[in-house]
Amino acid sequence: MVDQRLKSVRDSLFKPVEISGLSLKNRIVMAPMTRGFSENGVPDENVAAYYRRHAESGVGLIITEGTLIDHPAASASPNWPHIHGEEALAGWAKVVASVHEEGGKIVPQLWHLGTARKIGSLPNPEALPIGPSGLDADGNKVNEPMSESEIADLVSAYAQAAAAAKRTGFDGIEIHGAHGYLIDQFFWGKTNRRTDEYGGDFISRTRFATEVVQACRQAVGSDFPILFRFSQWKGNHYEAKLVETPKQLEQFLSPLVDAGVNVFHASTRQFWQPEFENSQLNLAGWTKKLTGLPTITVGSVALEKDFWEQTEQIQRLEEILGKEEADLVAIGRSLLANPLWLRQVSEARFSDWTTYDSEILNHLN
Repeated sequence: MVDQRLKSVRDSLFKPVEISGLSLKNRIVMAPMTRGFSENGVPDENVAAYYRRHAESGVGLIITEGTLIDHPAASASPNWPHIHGEEALAGWAKVVASVHEEGGKIVPQLWHLGTARKIGSLPNPEALPIGPSGLDADGNKVNEPMSESEIADLVSAYAQAAAAAKRTGFDGIEIHGAHGYLIDQFFWGKTNRRTDEYGGDFISRTRFATEVVQACRQAVGSDFPILFRFSQWKGNHYEAKLVETPKQLEQFLSPLVDAGVNVFHASTRQFWQPEFENSQLNLAGWTKKLTGLPTITVGSVALEKDFWEQTEQIQRLEEILGKEEADLVAIGRSLLANPLWLRQVSEARFSDWTTYDSEILNHLN
């Protein structure tokens, strides 16, 4: 039975698909993973080679590591890539060309850390972290609440990044609204205690994100795909919840749909876990059911060597793909550990499968 399910999973994973104007050769997505090999924010030839290798291996869609919008407090490392400035954009143009030469598609993930950034972080140690209420994930005050003019400037910076991505030749964009970073800090009641139009209940707290999406949509036009990544959990707060029920999830997502999101990247830590009681659907499954939009499922897919022997997980992946509970499957750390991931899966060659170890990150330049 496991062998039959493996075949079904392989057949589904390698099936070409068209998602919101993206013609993809398969349903496998390279998940965004922070690396830190772009000196002074500029992706170089090694970065281009890194993404080329994954396109060459056959990944249908690559979502880049977080790329920083133009704001002094966006970053916490001088080696994280920018999506602004002549040098950085020229570097990304080479990355995009390398991926396209191998028949792949690539979108940048637009990112701002918000108050997840530590005070004094490089490259701009004088810039204080910013957030809706100036609070970090533990409720500590690190700055004053953002003013409305600061919010407007950030919305504009996201739109400028989106326009730059389109000019550079990317195939779409992903807006990072997950994991406790800036946009997610507006979503979460613990970090958003505002009493104006950007705060309040979980629906009102979507306002900043919807303004970002609307501005990006205006900047790139109607035919350029906008992906949006969101999560319930936050970094070091895995128990966090934005919503508790499917009805609340629908209310939360509806403004984002209206703003112009094409695809939702529903981030979970374990894809096989149901999101709500009395249903097997995970967060991506519920998101697709409630919005009708394509979704990406993600969360420890094939992370461990024995994944392919775990009947329950294989069965859930087969069901998710077979029942179209999600349209695409994002693979992250397992791709880093197994550069030939697609070939290994297609040939059911798991004896030489490598379990991910964080030490691998030190050898990816």
